[in-house]
Amino acid sequence: MSLTSATVMLILIMDPLGNTPVFMAIMKHIDRKRQVKILIREMVFALIIMMAFLWAGEQILGFLNLRQEAVSIAGGIILFLIALKMIFPGENGLAGLAAGDEPFLVPMAIPMVAGPSILATLMLMAHQDPSRMGQWSLALILAWLCTSIILICGGFLTRYLGERGLTAIERLMGMLLIMLSVQMLLDGLIKYWHTASQMMH
Repeated sequence: MSLTSATVMLILIMDPLGNTPVFMAIMKHIDRKRQVKILIREMVFALIIMMAFLWAGEQILGFLNLRQEAVSIAGGIILFLIALKMIFPGENGLAGLAAGDEPFLVPMAIPMVAGPSILATLMLMAHQDPSRMGQWSLALILAWLCTSIILICGGFLTRYLGERGLTAIERLMGMLLIMLSVQMLLDGLIKYWHTASQMMH
């Protein structure tokens, strides 16, 4: 996986366009300047959490003695399920916050940006190729920057694209993520088949 594809994949999983209407709804009773400060604070919290999982995740997977093939197959399945949710969203939102309340860590940083899906993906990336941790960190920072910019410009995006426009783009992103997840799943199956064939011989 290249730096570019890793960055795009992380942006898709963070789903800034899908989160934009929810973030705007959570903070609609808060002053615009204050909204930007809250967003920056929550995004910094999310980055710290995601970076911690990226660097400590390998130790967790190593402790569990997971094979690379299993990690790749599991990653493909996780991403596939995330993509399906993006294309066919449920009725229940993730916010769980009363209108007008100022969010702190939950639900914006966790689980809307640094959710279980992105944390699991970062652990899988670190396990698949621990020699490229610098690249994975850079991919995470770039994806985080893009997500932050989109979310900070959320008000303008909602106004110009409308909720239908945002939904359409999110579903397109879901389709791209499905393709990435299938590729990851196939890579894992091919590696498993190759390893099994070598063991049989």
